[in-house]
Amino acid sequence: MTRDQLYLLPPGFEDNDRREYCPECAEIWGVLAYYPAIKESVKITYQPIAKPRPDLVTRLGDKNQNCPTLILSADSPAFENCGIMTRRGERFINNARDMGRYWAQRYGAAIPRGTGPL
Repeated sequence: MTRDQLYLLPPGFEDNDRREYCPECAEIWGVLAYYPAIKESVKITYQPIAKPRPDLVTRLGDKNQNCPTLILSADSPAFENCGIMTRRGERFINNARDMGRYWAQRYGAAIPRGTGPL
């Protein structure tokens, strides 16, 4: 079984002449800290803050460079109501809340507050 690929911006990247972090990527790191089994199930790759983000462009095209993005492996299940999209034959989720909903269904993690029923 291949692992899902999680693309994040690195913590403390340089932008706007200062060190910054991505709030959505930090949210995902929080979920991974809560649920280490999920962290072990994904391959994490950092992307640069500047676009184009080469790994994401190669797999999903110019219009899908958001971080965080979770690209599902071919053998990963699909669930309703978790924002799964498809581009270039790849299934992916490109926001933290939908990833949380996906992981809740796949791994039994808690669902993100305020995201409605699964």
